[in-house]
Amino acid sequence: MRSLREALGRYATGVAVVTTALPEGGRAGVTVNSFTSVSLDPPLVLWCLSRRAPSAPAFLAAGRFAVNVLAADQEHLSRRFATPLPDKFAGVETRPGPGGVPVLAGTLARFTCRTAATYDGGDHVIFVGEIEHFECSDGDPLVFHSGGYREFSPPEREVARVGA
Repeated sequence: MRSLREALGRYATGVAVVTTALPEGGRAGVTVNSFTSVSLDPPLVLWCLSRRAPSAPAFLAAGRFAVNVLAADQEHLSRRFATPLPDKFAGVETRPGPGGVPVLAGTLARFTCRTAATYDGGDHVIFVGEIEHFECSDGDPLVFHSGGYREFSPPEREVARVGA
């Protein structure tokens, strides 16, 4: 199992924090690197959550979530939402998104979604969300590869030579 995990870790991913709000006022959030687009028409995304995650019941019950794509300087948020804490949102700047879902400040992109479907994914639940609202900002992404955070190195732009 460890060697499979190492092989899968060779695929570099971005890092996101998925958040939700419950009708009784609770909030939940979790760090994921299993986020991807599914369709543009209709606009669908998916992400996966371990069935053993303490927040799994909250996400299954909520019916709505936000995917917050982290910027390179937000490793602290990734670590915070990956750690079991009594209140992962304490001291974290948020604002309410559509449907009251908490959206994190300063992220590269934010997608507020209605849960369109959930599927059995072995030891995970696969969430498919229909995007209801999105925003994006400029910046470099937080990247995860081979079990650790990595620096993103955008390609250098080639300068056209005059008279070459």
